[in-house]
Amino acid sequence: MNDKTPTRTPTAINLHSKSRLLAIEFSDGASFRLPCEYLRVFAKAKEVRTLENPVTGKESVNITQIEPQGQYAVRFTFDDGHDTSIYSWDTLYELGVNQEKNWHAYQSRLEQMGYKAGEQKEHEGTRKIKLLYFTYLVKLLQKDSEEVEIPASVIDVTSLIEWLRRRNIDHAHLFQDGSLQVTVNKQFSEPFTRIDGGDEVALIPTSPNAPVKK
Repeated sequence: MNDKTPTRTPTAINLHSKSRLLAIEFSDGASFRLPCEYLRVFAKAKEVRTLENPVTGKESVNITQIEPQGQYAVRFTFDDGHDTSIYSWDTLYELGVNQEKNWHAYQSRLEQMGYKAGEQKEHEGTRKIKLLYFTYLVKLLQKDSEEVEIPASVIDVTSLIEWLRRRNIDHAHLFQDGSLQVTVNKQFSEPFTRIDGGDEVALIPTSPNAPVKK
């Protein structure tokens, strides 16, 4: 590890295990949300080597442990057993700044190889979740819960709400941004919280009064 003092240091590092996402904030005000898959496939020290011989099949990888390495780095333990890569603060910052460019290059390399990320998952069958409704939603939707089959486009809370708007055209106004607090498996969620088959999702209005239909 380089002993050079990093130019930027993290002020907060939070692992969102459900979403397989690392949220990191830096002292200069920059903040990034880095998928565990992204951190895993770019775990090698040299980006060129990563792109020449990319790691594949890590779409569902997660971080199980974060260990400080002195004052300038952390080591991640991934649930596929990989635990030898050390990420300096500067490396994490660069991965954040260059995330879009890096990921595009990685995906392009996979395409050249003929590898389709997540191809196996497409054949795993349908995904169903249980929706729980509260307060005015129960009255207006005439149900307090239902089990629904979600399409592949629903991957997180944001895309779930968007899908519910399209699915319930007459009641789309009930799913306005900011009008609902969402929990996933009884845990308060973020917009990026991942949605998986078998999840229980509660939709809790933030106001006692339903939004007005426009």
